Amino acid sequence: MNDLGKTGEEAAAEFLRGKGYEIALQNYGRKSGELDIVAVKNGRLSFVEVKARGYDAYGGPLLAVSKAKQNKIVNAALLYIKETRPKFDTITFDVITILDGKIEHIENAFTPRRMTL
Repeated sequence: MNDLGKTGEEAAAEFLRGKGYEIALQNYGRKSGELDIVAVKNGRLSFVEVKARGYDAYGGPLLAVSKAKQNKIVNAALLYIKETRPKFDTITFDVITILDGKIEHIENAFTPRRMTL
């Protein structure tokens, strides 16, 4: 991971803490995919992808979360749930974008077609 990515993930985790989230895990990686941040708030388990950019090129950071990337995040989330058995009421897949130091949190940024636990 490059310095901007690492700094971005730390900033995103701090931002989420400020919004009342508990950070359960950062940088969970498996062959099938990786999770930048796993956060919990009010029974909601959020898998958060962080995209940090120094400039707005190629449509900005949100466009970097392609369908293929989403599938990898979902696969990693399923493994995380199977391995850790966390307690939760709902699941969301969120994206935090950081562009020129401005943080934006998009809750429920995408919904998997199907997710079998």
